[in-house]
Amino acid sequence: MIRKTRTLLFSSLYPSSIRPGHGIFVETRLRELLATGKVDARVVSPIPWFFSTHPRFGDYARMASIPLRESYHGIDVQHPRYMLPPKVGMNVAPFVLALGAMPAVKRLLDEGYNFDLIDSHYYYPDGVAAALLAWHFNKPFTVTARGSDINLIADHAIPRTLMRWASSRAIASIGVSRALTLAMEQMGMSASKLMMMPNGVDLELFHIRPQTAARAVLGWPVGPTLLSVGNLVENKGHHIAIEALACLPGFRLAIAGEGPERHALEALAGKISVSSRLQFLGRVDQTQLAEYYNAADIVVLPSSREGWPNVLLESMACGTPVVATRVGGIPEIVTSADTGRLMRGRTAADLVEAVSDLWQHLPERTTVRSYAQGRSWKSTTEAQIGLFSRIADGVLESFHA
Repeated sequence: MIRKTRTLLFSSLYPSSIRPGHGIFVETRLRELLATGKVDARVVSPIPWFFSTHPRFGDYARMASIPLRESYHGIDVQHPRYMLPPKVGMNVAPFVLALGAMPAVKRLLDEGYNFDLIDSHYYYPDGVAAALLAWHFNKPFTVTARGSDINLIADHAIPRTLMRWASSRAIASIGVSRALTLAMEQMGMSASKLMMMPNGVDLELFHIRPQTAARAVLGWPVGPTLLSVGNLVENKGHHIAIEALACLPGFRLAIAGEGPERHALEALAGKISVSSRLQFLGRVDQTQLAEYYNAADIVVLPSSREGWPNVLLESMACGTPVVATRVGGIPEIVTSADTGRLMRGRTAADLVEAVSDLWQHLPERTTVRSYAQGRSWKSTTEAQIGLFSRIADGVLESFHA
């Protein structure tokens, strides 16, 4: 009987019973991997320490309420705490992250789970912390970059230096898009250790159903409807979608997500008199998103930066075309007029132009779906199994440069 490869997934971006939508793309990749039966996994997902679980402290209290250990969707997950000091937090984050996680990792080893490698996600601070843990426990490790870790945090000198150091010790540095792996190489990571493993889409969860039925379930009226999905933060561009609505008479806009810009977005909608055509959905559970994709006519994503936005493939799997900016891995996803449009720039006028053109030439939903069918998790899962098994077998040796 062939022994399963034993991995330790390490990332602060991982869901919990309290925050089920946090880092769901990392969990999805792991669950697809485990479904093959060729890999075992445990998860260590550190969270910042906070002193109170009282509801008046909002999101901080929610984090404090996360259990130290739980079985989440059948996977053993530990949530050790770490202290992040103010002002210098970004520069010391990898060190306190690793220090806080060490007892949890040791606990797994003491329990007999002698893992073969650390599979870490998000290069900073998580990937650098993984490098420290790998050195301490004498284990090989890989790091998967996700987007803003390379496209934003790497602009800072100390994090950039630490990421390059971690990459020199890693077995492999993985990017979720070609654009991201190119950016990793340009910042000084060794090209020989770079790999591209894009996120896939769950074709069973996200599938076509009649739009009229989906709208009836959601109580949506008849008429062209745009859907914007993502945290309510500036870089997701919800404000651009709202501004565009003023120049798209007859269209409605639904926004799925929660975040600090909710009040500002509501104020913007009131200022330009589009509130009656705008609906804030709040956080929508992953299992419910398919209903919204099917109910919408077009999904819009006017982001300023992205790694590999899952929302686009999820929408396409439901047969709904998309409009998005030309950033990060998006041009690698929206490659045909049969799936959507890429905006010329990142303004409301650019979004209006792209939406108007797509609305006049809407593709058949089955055509949009057919593109997504070629983007399942299969190839990424097979690539992971190949990489992890070679590491476990000692074919790929750890680097200590």
